[in-house]
Amino acid sequence: MNHVTVAENEDSVWRGLYKIGGATALLAAILLPIEVIVFGVLGQPPSTITPSTVADTFTLFHNNKLLGLLEFDLLGIVIYILLVPTLLALYAALRRASASVTAIGTIFFFIGITIYFASNTIFCMLYLSDQYAAAITDAQRSMFLAAGQVLLTVFTITAFSFSYVMVSASLLIVAAVMLRSAIFSRVTAYVGILANMLAVGSIAVGSTPLPFSLMVGGLLSLISIVPLLIWFALIGRRLFQLGSGVPSTQQR
Repeated sequence: MNHVTVAENEDSVWRGLYKIGGATALLAAILLPIEVIVFGVLGQPPSTITPSTVADTFTLFHNNKLLGLLEFDLLGIVIYILLVPTLLALYAALRRASASVTAIGTIFFFIGITIYFASNTIFCMLYLSDQYAAAITDAQRSMFLAAGQVLLTVFTITAFSFSYVMVSASLLIVAAVMLRSAIFSRVTAYVGILANMLAVGSIAVGSTPLPFSLMVGGLLSLISIVPLLIWFALIGRRLFQLGSGVPSTQQR
């Protein structure tokens, strides 16, 4: 009984974080399908709107900054920022199930988003587009185009590949820990495991030289959105319950 009381008292310290983490998880669940729709309409660079050249990308930013920012994954940046308090809340909730494994998953997450933020060249491209538009000589324009090509390559390869794998792997670890905890239901754990296994698998399949590998990888990534959205919603709901004082042993 004393152990239960101590555990409940410890949880009360984290209730504010649970509520914040729950709110940001629900916001991420709302923004995730919007991000998919945006990419479905605009495509990822280079896309139908920015066909194949850096000059076209600069033109897009110059003509419509919002479209340019959205195509360079502005919503993805917002979602990752929202997930920061969610991951911290999950660590607080799962620390008694396995503090070390949960810590590893949380560290992987922060490494992944750090790589993402470092390699997402969205604001650099916006700046270069303004400089390109203001250039008065061909030499200046050529210099900005060369710089833009480097940034576009970094964005396409690093921001959407390695960081994606790191973040998905970290969330997979956290979902696996949920199976050992009485706080989250097994349904929540299994949905998270499925979603993040599909996400990791999409990169693994897409990076192979096999025919249609990119298509299959893209399909797996798209399919993973559905369980991921559900998982964020379930996490958000449960964290709100913990923040409201619902006993941590109620879910199973």
